[in-house]
Order: sequence, then C-alpha cells, then structure tokens
Amino acid sequence: MVACPLRDLCGARSGDKADISDVTLFADDAETYALLLEQVTVDRVRAHFGALVAGEVVRYEAPNVWALKFVLHHALDGGATASLRSDTQGKTHGLSLLRLVVDVPEAVFDRSRRRHRPPAPQETPCSPTTPA
Repeated sequence: MVACPLRDLCGARSGDKADISDVTLFADDAETYALLLEQVTVDRVRAHFGALVAGEVVRYEAPNVWALKFVLHHALDGGATASLRSDTQGKTHGLSLLRLVVDVPEAVFDRSRRRHRPPAPQETPCSPTTPA
C-alpha cells in the first residue's frame, strides 16, 4: 500500500450556495472510485476541514461518473457577501480536500495519470543571451 494525497488519484471541483460549500471528487476509473467510496467518508472529510465547517457534512455518490459530492453546511461563515474569510465562495475547499491522504494499492498509484512526478531535468542550463 502507498499513502498518497487525493490529488494523485482524482480531480476536484468546488463552489458555493450561500453558506454551503460543495466539493466533488472525480475519479479516473472504477477501481479508484471504489477506493474513494471506502476511504473518503463523511467523518474523514469533517475531520479534515475541522472548525471551518460548523454544520452537517453530507456525501452523495454518483457512480455513473465516478464522483463523490460532499455538501458542507455552514462552511463559509455566512457566505460571499457576509463573510470576512478570504475564501467566501469555497473555491479553495476542493484543493484542500485533495490534500487528504489515503492508502492505495501500489498498482493503482502507479497507473494514476495524476500522480505527482518531479520535473524532468533540463538537458542544458539556461544562459543569458548577449546583445548582438
């Protein structure tokens, strides 16, 4: 098993409606989706966001598109026009959830197209250009 952040396995999209933030995770295949179903629970999401979410966390499953949607109630301190938070529309909630670490089989991790890969080394160092 490999411990990896969700960003290495799936994508996310987030948004808001008043004081409710929603985050949807999108898996790339059925096996990864099954892993998300098992490991990305309401309790784990609630613990991940901690005091940022004052209300209920609800999970919806969309197996036809390999997606999990989390609705975070009272997550925006009043919402876009009432909140003094820097993110009043929950746009960073998706990126935050992608930092949650899960355990996955090495084969799933190895075939993930999203897996973090270090940048390729440059073949030649950059050199400043000289005027002609």
